[in-house]
Amino acid sequence: MLFLIILILSFIASYFLPWWIVALIAFLAALFLGKTSGRSFWSGFGGVFIVWVVLALLKSIPNDNMLASRVIQLFPLPHSWLLLLFITALIGGLVGGMSALSGVLVKKVFTK
Repeated sequence: MLFLIILILSFIASYFLPWWIVALIAFLAALFLGKTSGRSFWSGFGGVFIVWVVLALLKSIPNDNMLASRVIQLFPLPHSWLLLLFITALIGGLVGGMSALSGVLVKKVFTK
């Protein structure tokens, strides 16, 4: 449930708002719906990871990966844009996971 809420809200909000909105969404979703620390972290991580992969592909494929190829020229990576896509999604996943973890921990502080 928490995973789906983070996934859907992050996907919708990422079209209109800045990149850091996923952290706020994961935090608030875990604050209100989170049960355990581990499950909240992985829900936030997985939800934002998938959203960032999909959004990166949706924005990169129509323009023939122009921006991705320029970033790869700056940071020469093996397997080119696939590794760049994974690193981008990993950073987003960590942001979402840590935010969701923070949300559930804040909830635990105020419920005890």
